[in-house]
Parts: sequence; C-alpha cells; structure tokens
Amino acid sequence: MKRLLILIFTLFAVTICLQAQESNDMQLARQYAQNGEYQKAADVYQRLYRQDNETYFFLYVETLSNLKKYDEAENLAKKIIRKHPDEPQYAIALGKIYNERGQTEEASTVYETLLKNLPANQAAISSLATQFYQAGNTDIALKILLKGRTMLSNPQMFSMELISLYRIKRDKAALTDEYLNLLSVNPIYINQAQNTLATLYEGEADYDMLRTALLKHIQKDPQQIVFTSLLTWQYLQQKQYDQALNQALALNRRQPNDKGNDIFDLCQTLVANGAYETAIRGYEYLLTKNSRGDDLYISVKIELVNAKSLRITSGKYTPADLLELEKDYTSLLAEFGKNAGTAFAMQKLANLQAFKLHKLNDAQKILEEAVALPALRPQTLASCKLDLADVYLMNNQPWEATLIYSQVEKAFAGNTMAQEANYRNAKLSYYTGDFKWAKNQLKVLKAATSQLIANDALNLSLLIGDNLVTDTAGNALKMYARADLLIFKEEPEKAVLTLDSIDKKFPGNALADDILMAKARIFIQQKNYQEAIVPLKKIVADHQYDLWADDAVYMLATIYDEQLHDKETAKSYYQKIITDYPGSIWISDARKHFRILRGDTPDSSS
Repeated sequence: MKRLLILIFTLFAVTICLQAQESNDMQLARQYAQNGEYQKAADVYQRLYRQDNETYFFLYVETLSNLKKYDEAENLAKKIIRKHPDEPQYAIALGKIYNERGQTEEASTVYETLLKNLPANQAAISSLATQFYQAGNTDIALKILLKGRTMLSNPQMFSMELISLYRIKRDKAALTDEYLNLLSVNPIYINQAQNTLATLYEGEADYDMLRTALLKHIQKDPQQIVFTSLLTWQYLQQKQYDQALNQALALNRRQPNDKGNDIFDLCQTLVANGAYETAIRGYEYLLTKNSRGDDLYISVKIELVNAKSLRITSGKYTPADLLELEKDYTSLLAEFGKNAGTAFAMQKLANLQAFKLHKLNDAQKILEEAVALPALRPQTLASCKLDLADVYLMNNQPWEATLIYSQVEKAFAGNTMAQEANYRNAKLSYYTGDFKWAKNQLKVLKAATSQLIANDALNLSLLIGDNLVTDTAGNALKMYARADLLIFKEEPEKAVLTLDSIDKKFPGNALADDILMAKARIFIQQKNYQEAIVPLKKIVADHQYDLWADDAVYMLATIYDEQLHDKETAKSYYQKIITDYPGSIWISDARKHFRILRGDTPDSSS
C-alpha cells in the first residue's frame, strides 16, 4: 500500500512537472512569435505538437505560414484531415493555407466541398459559419448561413448572425433587408435596428434606400405597424419632419384606442429639433384624442403652449404673437389652477411679461404668487425667486432684489444655484454703479465650480478694473452699465442710444470693444445676425488682445454655423479659437464643432 501511494505521488509530481514545462514552452513560443522570431517559435510548437498534442496544430500551422513554409503546413493539414475527416476546422485551415499561397482555386474547392456536404442541422451550420468567420472568411460564413436557411426552410433562421456579418462587412443594403426580414416577425428589435442603421448609414442615399424598401414592405403588408414606425424614424433622420408626423398620425388613426404616447414622444423630439410648427400640429391632434380625464391630456396642453412659446421667441415675432402666447399661458393656468404642478407655467408667463411685453407689475405679481405656493420643489422655488429678484431689479426695486438674491445664496450655499444668485447680486451692484462691492463679490466667483459663471465673473471683473484705471470715478462705466441693464431688460432702442452717447459725453474712454460687444448682443437678441457680424468682426480686427476677443471669434463661429449655415466660414473661426486662443473657455466646444465640420469620425483625433 505504501509503495502504491509513493507511485501515485511520483506520477502526480511528474505530471505537474510536465505541465509546468509545457506551459513554459508555450509562453516561450508566444514570446518568439511576438518578437518575429518565427523559426524559433515553430521549433517549440513542433516539439509540443509531436508530443501527440493536437491542441498546438493551429499555432504550429500559423507559424509555418508566417515562415512561408506552405508545403509543410499543407502536409500537416492534410494529415490531420485524414485523421479527423468529420471536423471541418482542419479543412478550413487547409483552405486558408492555399489562399495565403495564392492558390485560390484550390481553396475554393476545399470550401465548396464543405458547403456541398453541409448537414441539415442548425447547430452544425451555425458552428461551421462561426469557424469560417473566426478564420477571417466572412463571405463563406454568409454563404453557409444563407444555404442553411434554405435547407431548413426557415427564412428567419440565422437572422442575428447574418446581421452581425453584414454589419462587419458594412453591406448596408443586405443589412437593411435582413433587419426588415427580422422585424417582420420580431418587431421588438426596432430600437436595435434604428441604432445600428444610424451608425452605419452615411448619407441621404442610404436613408432613401431604406424608405424604398419600407414602402415595398408596407404595400405588401399594410397591417404590419413596425414598418410604418420605422418609416417615421427614417423621415426624422432626414429632417423631413412633416412627413415623419404624417406617418405617425396615419398609424395612430388605424388604432382608435391608442391615445398617442408615441406621437407625444415624437412631438418632443420635433421641439428639440426646432420643428415647432410640426410639433404644434401633433399636439393639437393629440387634444382631439384625449379628454380632460386622460393621463396624457395635461402634458399635451402644457407642451403645446411650450412649443408655441419656443416658436415665437426663437424667431421674428410681432406684438400680437406675444399677446396670443400670454393668452395661452393665462388659459392654461385658468384651467389647471396655480399650484406646484403649474409653477413652471407661472414662471414662463412672468418671463414673457417681463422681458417681451414689459409688463413688470404683472410679472412681479405672478412670481410673488409662485414663490408663496405650498409644496414647491426647492429648485423650482429658488429659480422662481431668482426671476422675481430680476423683475424687482428691472422694476426699480434694487433693495428687494438684493434681499431675494441673498436668500437664495444662503439657502443653497456651496452649489451652483448659490453661485448664480451671488453673480446676479454682484451684477446688480454693477448696474447700480457700486463697482467696489461688485468687484469684491466677483473675486470670489472667479473660482466658481460653474465654468460659465466663473468666466462671466472674470470678464465683468476685468471690465470694471480696466475702466477704473483711466476713469477712477467710473463715469463712463456707469453709463455703460445702464446700457447693459437696458439690454438685459430687452429695451434695445434705449440701450443703443445710451451706448452711442458714451463717446460723446466721455471722449477717450476705454470702452470701445465693450460697446461693440454690447451692440452685437443687441443684434443677436433681435435675431439680426447679419448686423451682429459687423461689430464682432471689428472686435476681432481691432481688439484682438482685449477682453472680448475670443468671445467675439466664438460668437462669429456659431452665427455662421447655426444661423447663416456657412460651414466653411464657421470652421475658419473655430480654427482661430484653437490656434489663437488656446486658453479660452470656448476651446473645448470649438474643437468639437471644428471636428464635426471637418467631417471627422467620432474616434478621430484633432
């Protein structure tokens, strides 16, 4: 018994040693191969393979191919095929050897033999296709799957495998057809299809191809709603917003019990893309489908007014447009009451009245009601309070304004809301000519966690400091601050008159670039982008080292990019930020937009 135990222990120890040696040899061979020392690697793999260990066949053959010893590799492959005729991975390896040697006909013969003998078995077909894919032969893998689908008389079989291979090959037409084939029986994959196609499609031609294919499927099977949904998505990608909504409405009309949640989501997407008119049409349709007791009704009413507000305030508007919008908000509040759930509407109505209609007393009253509402969320309360303080400021009640700003700062100490309140309080002091107190507050805000607040605080601090050097009494700056307040109040005519009076009353002041920037802001506020370009370009030309230089360059870039749609000019200004103002707050955004306009792929470097 003792001798038996010793023998077992010895055999175990020998096995462990052999395994350890084999592991060391394996690591050594890999290291040789990584260093390009293929002959040394081949010698090690040969020794391991000849120890009757077929695990090393593929590594050995690959190393022989790297050495261009194709005859040895071929003989090795043929020998193991004779030993294992039913294991296709060895035939695939032989075909790969032929291809690498340039014997494509011989390789094709090997592959065609495998295809000819393809078994009518789903698992075997899938396994063989996987082996070809892993061997780097995607085309044969596709042939196997398509033939297997025919053999098994199932047109939906292997859909996911085919989709993966078509995606790898970037075969957009085949991928599109296969997704439509899959969606016809598995509509739950529509989101995956949208994400994949959006990643692969490169332009209008691709989406036109999808539309053509979808219309054929819809004509063939009009009851299949997934194709209509995908067609809506396709129109959305091409920014054909009216067509997208038309498709969604047509689909909804075929489903009388559907209240339209999908249309509601679509309308929100339309609003996000600036298609306000189309979104309004969608929301108005939803009001015909939903009554006051329905879950969607309140949301639709709210978003309808919001869309109307954005449509008006984002473009040119008339006083009548603003009064109609005020009426919409008033009707909304009359229907749903003034409460925590409608505080946002009270806030928007007040902003409309304060900044567009200049009804400061009305705006003040409704905001005072809003901040007195019970159960108001702290963030909403703080936001309404900041707006109320702004109205107090515009309505010549600076002490009330500073009190409210300070309340918000204290209630949200340490976060961005407090910094915003502090910044507005500092600006109040600037507007009223108390420059010393304003500078003390701005000094703290230059370290704000919000980069935008920190930058604004720095700019305002520099504006005050630079102008007090040459004019210690700050008379010209006080006049400029009054103009700045008029811009804030959206009273452009008065603001321009005040700005034009500064040079006349205080010749030789240091506000030249500041006045230009103020006028540019007025033109942008009025949506008069062509006029805004003039003072901005003058800043870039004549004040390239002054306070507003990088801001002016970035503003020119965004105007040309987003408003005038002159992409080449926009690109040149984004490039100027990158090259001339590397320390600018706008550098990151400029790089991002420049790459987009240059046509970089998402993983491209600058």
